[in-house]
Amino acid sequence: MKQALVDDTEDVSLDFGSEEELALRKAKIRHPLATFFHLFFRVSAIITYLFCDWFSNSFVACFVTILLLLSFDFWSVKNVTGRLLVGLRWWNQIDEDGKSHWVFEAKRVPTIAASTEAEARIFWLGLIICPVIWTMFFFSTLFSLKLKWLALVIAGISLQTANLYGYIHCKVGGQKSISRVTSRFFVTADVPKRQTRRISGGHIEVHGKTGTR
Repeated sequence: MKQALVDDTEDVSLDFGSEEELALRKAKIRHPLATFFHLFFRVSAIITYLFCDWFSNSFVACFVTILLLLSFDFWSVKNVTGRLLVGLRWWNQIDEDGKSHWVFEAKRVPTIAASTEAEARIFWLGLIICPVIWTMFFFSTLFSLKLKWLALVIAGISLQTANLYGYIHCKVGGQKSISRVTSRFFVTADVPKRQTRRISGGHIEVHGKTGTR
């Protein structure tokens, strides 16, 4: 199994926009539907798991309902909300030789500005907190000996941790790429300064020698 990172930051522009664009990015949610469904399926799965006994006595019906909610959440976060809210995407592809490749993609910096800071905050909070809750369910189910729910809880942990793992790879890879581009910019900007200092230092030395004479 191989991993590949799609680096779209090679031609990154260092113009981060005007103050109005930055204020717009901080101001409001630009993708309300995607933001809603990013939280709806995963929160609904947790609520259904906690209170399903109040609505139905059928274990099979509760099991299937929660599993469907988890599956819808996995698909929507992986294919839709991550791309719209934070400009990240990951997937797995099989090449002609039958080898599996994990691809982690981060969009360019100017296109990430299409999402707002509020959307990004909601995305990452939902992505991190929900797997922690399912992990707590795992230990509570294990200690209370409700083993019939154990398979469902493990499925919840697996599906939501997979998305968290994929998007962390996208985020870390994108930041490394951006930092490489930024470091190149500062290195090239620092070269003229060093040359100016050398010239200025040489002038001082020459002037001092002339004064000594």
